[in-house]
Amino acid sequence: MIVAFTGLQQSGKTTLFSAVSGKEPSPGKQGSVDEAVVAVPDPRFEWLVDYYNPQKVTNATIECLDFPGIDPLTSDGIAMSRRILGAARKADMLALVIRAFDRDDSGDGADKNGPLRDLEILRGELLLADLEMVTTRIERLEKEVKKPMKFQQERKAELEVQIKLQEVLEDDRSASEAALSKNEMDIVRSLGLLTMKPVIAVFNTDDDRLGIDASEICGGDCPVTAIAVCAEMEKELSGLDDESRKEFMGELGLEKSAADLFVRTCYTAMGLISFLTVGEDEVRAWPVKKGTPALDAAGKIHSDIKRGFIRAETMSYDELREFGDEKALRAAGKARLEGKEYVVRDGDIISFRFNV
Repeated sequence: MIVAFTGLQQSGKTTLFSAVSGKEPSPGKQGSVDEAVVAVPDPRFEWLVDYYNPQKVTNATIECLDFPGIDPLTSDGIAMSRRILGAARKADMLALVIRAFDRDDSGDGADKNGPLRDLEILRGELLLADLEMVTTRIERLEKEVKKPMKFQQERKAELEVQIKLQEVLEDDRSASEAALSKNEMDIVRSLGLLTMKPVIAVFNTDDDRLGIDASEICGGDCPVTAIAVCAEMEKELSGLDDESRKEFMGELGLEKSAADLFVRTCYTAMGLISFLTVGEDEVRAWPVKKGTPALDAAGKIHSDIKRGFIRAETMSYDELREFGDEKALRAAGKARLEGKEYVVRDGDIISFRFNV
């Protein structure tokens, strides 16, 4: 799953990317895209590793893409912004990085509403980019449906959906608000409409505002899921070894890394959960969409397991920890055999029985 980092220029977006990924910006990055695969922090692992003592531990991961900053104020900047947002369509979700540092948010300064204003500028750019794409597509479809062709009915069906999307976007509403049916969604899914993707706002703060809640920045009226992060401080933390990081966080009064919070928030926003496989060889988290049936979860591990699926032997992480070990959990009748249609839950520990 792919997260696109987007933001206005000088928002600290690339600093946040470095904090999350531990990767320094590529030399001569301007105009290019940096990529990094980032582990999703999972507090369950520490206990499971102590219990199973595996040779290997594998977290779930997300792919992060750091795009160049957006400049919507000049003609060259607008053209570049369109190219940037066009490339971001391949992502599964967007992280909008908002400058909330070096601003007077005390109520006395003219820039009190700066972060919210920047967020609205970015959301406006997403809407405009989608509207331009939909309008262009409609113009093309209107010409195509007038000509006898093999896929004329399919083109007519798509035109109806595109017109519905156009009406919503022209009303300054996200494409996700068009209330499309599953079939209609399938028709336009390949467009990668930006305003159909999950979005989070990341307010990048000063280091003297560590631990602040995002609602304090946006006045409790943020239109999207939002978190507050001091990217500069998180980047410093990412460069420390584990012991030094814990010590430094303790001095700052921080229990959890905001960079970890960012990754977990993205993971949840994409509708992902993790099921776990355990043993002496490996403890591993497998990301799946919430609502995934056991049969499809088996296919995440290997197509042979899905093809030969018999049962999913399942236990809950929370119950395993409550009972202390597998023997006690099984004695209490908490180990379950589930079928193909069982909907996997976050924290399920599953051993698939299969026959190829």
